[in-house]
Amino acid sequence: MSIILIIAGFVLLVVGGEFLVRSSVSLSFKLNISTMVIGLTVVSFATSLPELLVSLQAALNGASDISLGNVIGSNIANLGLVLGVTAMISAISIDRDFYKFNWPVMLLFSLALYFFLKNDEVLSRVEGLSLLAMVVVYLVVLLRRARKNDEVEVEEVDTNLQKTSWFKIVIWLLIGGAALYFGSDWLVAGSIDLATKLGVSERVISVTMVAVGTSVPELAASVMAAVKKEKALSLGNLIGSNIFNIASVLGITSFILPIKMQSQEVLSTDVWWMLGFALVLLPLVFLPKKFIFSRIKGFFLFAAYSIFIALTVING
Repeated sequence: MSIILIIAGFVLLVVGGEFLVRSSVSLSFKLNISTMVIGLTVVSFATSLPELLVSLQAALNGASDISLGNVIGSNIANLGLVLGVTAMISAISIDRDFYKFNWPVMLLFSLALYFFLKNDEVLSRVEGLSLLAMVVVYLVVLLRRARKNDEVEVEEVDTNLQKTSWFKIVIWLLIGGAALYFGSDWLVAGSIDLATKLGVSERVISVTMVAVGTSVPELAASVMAAVKKEKALSLGNLIGSNIFNIASVLGITSFILPIKMQSQEVLSTDVWWMLGFALVLLPLVFLPKKFIFSRIKGFFLFAAYSIFIALTVING
């Protein structure tokens, strides 16, 4: 039964996320917000809503390790699984904005999460609010840079959504909201039940199965684009997703309800893997061929991610 709940939860999260993105973008057009602003802010936040609902639902259910594991595991999966597999299919070119802005900001947010947890093993309301304040500053700087610099990568926005009627927007919002609510509820309930039956911690389930599940839509889209030889993946947008996961997902969740770390492994193992994947990106981008993420580099990331999953399951 727990597997059925988890699968149904994933399906609803994918469906709900898609409807929420469409309705958010359509609403933004109605409010005369520019395509650039929609791509950098609205789409980024909307695509983080499934993770937000899962983390919030988990925190409300007293399963705070799922809240943390979901975000930390998703960030690891974004770099190890999504970037690794996509680069193995087709090499990815990287712009200079990666090391000038995106990568340092991602590392800053990752380190902030580490020190907040190390301080007292609780992500408090004040710390959640500081993460939200940091992401607001990040977005302001990002928008200013995008206006001045053509290199800043903007999430692609479907301009056809400009013609969407108010009736459709409302219906999409209702469908998306309901799907995310029930999807997150079923996914968390199924994960807790499965962890109990398998005799492993909720952390292990969240950092592996739940995290991979919430990364599947991005992985599928990237792989399909790579196979079709289209623009496979924007590393800037992938890093932006990691920033939003920490800042908005954990920021909002801990502001509503402080997140108390339950497993020491979150701090002693998982966060270090997340920092490790973030740190290794810089030398990979420069060596041996600058600004090209080759198949070999992709294989290295995927192999590292496989080791992370294996060790987590074995030691869990």
